[in-house]
Amino acid sequence: MPAAHTPTQAQEAQQAQEAQAAREAAAPTAPSAPAEAVTPLIRGIAVLQRLTEADGTLTPSELERATGLARSTVDRVTATLARMGYVRQDGRDVTLAPRLMELGNAYLAALRLPTLLGAHADALADELDESVSLAVADGDGIRFIHQATRRRAMSLSFRIGDLLPAERTAPGPLFATEWTETDWQTWRTRRTTDPTDATFPTLPPHPTPIPDEDFETRVRDAARDAHSLDDQLIEPGLVALAAPVRDPHTSRIACVASIVSHTSRHSATNLRDTLLPRLRRAVASMEAELRTAPPPEPGPPPSDLALWTGASKQQLGREFIESLARGLTVLTAFGEGRAELTLTEVAKATGLARATARRALITYEHLGLAAQTPHHTFTLAPRVLSLGFPPLSRTTLADIASPHLAALTQAIHESSSLAVLTPDAREIQYTARVATTRIMSVNITLGTRFPAYATSMGRVLLADARTPLEPGPLRPLTPHTITDPERLTAALTTIRTQGYALVDEELEEGLRSIAVPIRDRTGRAVAAINVATHAARRTVTDCVTDILPHLSTTASAIETDLHVASHFTRLPLT
Repeated sequence: MPAAHTPTQAQEAQQAQEAQAAREAAAPTAPSAPAEAVTPLIRGIAVLQRLTEADGTLTPSELERATGLARSTVDRVTATLARMGYVRQDGRDVTLAPRLMELGNAYLAALRLPTLLGAHADALADELDESVSLAVADGDGIRFIHQATRRRAMSLSFRIGDLLPAERTAPGPLFATEWTETDWQTWRTRRTTDPTDATFPTLPPHPTPIPDEDFETRVRDAARDAHSLDDQLIEPGLVALAAPVRDPHTSRIACVASIVSHTSRHSATNLRDTLLPRLRRAVASMEAELRTAPPPEPGPPPSDLALWTGASKQQLGREFIESLARGLTVLTAFGEGRAELTLTEVAKATGLARATARRALITYEHLGLAAQTPHHTFTLAPRVLSLGFPPLSRTTLADIASPHLAALTQAIHESSSLAVLTPDAREIQYTARVATTRIMSVNITLGTRFPAYATSMGRVLLADARTPLEPGPLRPLTPHTITDPERLTAALTTIRTQGYALVDEELEEGLRSIAVPIRDRTGRAVAAINVATHAARRTVTDCVTDILPHLSTTASAIETDLHVASHFTRLPLT
């Protein structure tokens, strides 16, 4: 962690000028913001939300038009977000990066519902062979917090963090049974100004507005029946059945569980008549889980964030907006066992001054990303998931690895790859690759499979297996290939100890490669990355002394992103 620094008077004056310029430039972004709101933070949130609505990628010019901010402001905001690892600047594009999911993870960890109820939703999905989702209320909409999907040609699922209007969903009428008159008025105002749901980018626009009376009738029915149906309101062919999961301590709806199917399998009525009893049994199990779950043990809060932002400002100067970075770190103060925090606790967790933390929290209240409780504590709101979570929740391991492999290849001028074991553990399959530009290069396409026993990535993965794997017959692919089972077992033992595998001309003569594992949150090797080169270019010693340090650093970066991205989502390996 870089050392902190004490600002000089000149630096303080420059920061004050920048803050004043930020306030003056904020009018198009937040005309009704409180006086104490942090304007650069408002602008940074706007950039993240516009990127989210665009499915993760926009050019700076498109961001300029979407946010109404000056191009120079967009450039400084994206430079700051890139420094934090929240976006990547790929040529002309600005793209959301997996590390941004730590903000949504903070909300989901503090909420605890995915942690406590996710296994119950998964079990119901397995039992019914249908998709099951959990959703929470977000204003006059609903937002998904967990998905258990089925693998079919016609797959039905929403992205975690997607926001849908209450009137076009199965959970919506159930949440609306608890609305106040103010909530109803907010809903009616939105319906008047946006009758076709154009402000919900995850939905296809409704061809004809749904009459308000139809939703009001569905709410009365939901209050009476304790369940609700969506009969192709989201889109043609999709049907859903929902039931409320109540907080045993307050009796209010904590979340809503839904079974989602399509009309080739069930009509809405058939879905209710055949599956409602099983849905209610699952809901009863969820409520029992909430009733008996022990209080969470607070996890470690982030550390030294204020020092990091200060050092980044010192290094990057005007291009780094320190108030934006510090404001975003406030969200990461929340998490497991830290659902409600006082202002003092937020300041202590982040290392920020109380005044800085207070202004950030005021800004988040204004934006609907946080709320203050009657006990003078703060909590995160579901809208935190609007900061990149929906598009990033569909990230694959190959998506995560590719930018890091590109940086590795650029640094060492050799091709690099990512591969996973096939289900039978006999082969590896290439899922990501970045080739270097050379006259003589290693030419492998995505999807290519090779025998695991004769490759560096295969051996790294075989060495990590919790139980002995049978790699199949050991055929000699070159005169150097290990074909004796005892020698292979000894080689795997060495690899397990040293943490890497080096294979020298065993797959193909002249081909030398070195690989390290990629480990998931449990420490299990789920993939491997390697660097392959011609034997004439790098000796075995060169591979260990020159390439292995870069390879290990790259693996660590991939694992950091993987652990963030897979905290509350199922991340596909292929």
